[in-house]
Amino acid sequence: MLRSVYPQDMLAEFDRMQRQMQSMFDYSPSIRGLGRGGFPALNVGTTPTSVEIYAFEPGMDPNSIELSVERGVLTLSGERLSAVPEQDDNTTVHINERFEGRFKRVIGLPEDIDASTAQADYRDGVLHVSLQRNEASLPRRIDIH
Repeated sequence: MLRSVYPQDMLAEFDRMQRQMQSMFDYSPSIRGLGRGGFPALNVGTTPTSVEIYAFEPGMDPNSIELSVERGVLTLSGERLSAVPEQDDNTTVHINERFEGRFKRVIGLPEDIDASTAQADYRDGVLHVSLQRNEASLPRRIDIH
């Protein structure tokens, strides 16, 4: 059975392609990181006493991850190796959606972070970075006499 292509089908396809292209260039308006689709995926939050960052990096060797804090910016970088077997005459890869290669994420930190308190832990594919706020900048109650 032959199927004809109606103009609305073409317009729907163009709309889908435009949304896909837009999502490729859809960056977050903040220095706090890349928009959707960056690797590793990040969750960044604050508490009254700290900044908590979670980077989702399944299958990574923790020794291949580099973390640094400089001038109020946390940089997370490394390299994820391919999980696909080497290509030869007997191997065909049909789908490969897993990110591989070098990556770098940059996260802007609040001014009151004490970089010397940075702690990082990698467990079950999740990197957790915790940075404490300077004690002098923490809110405190002032007693009235």
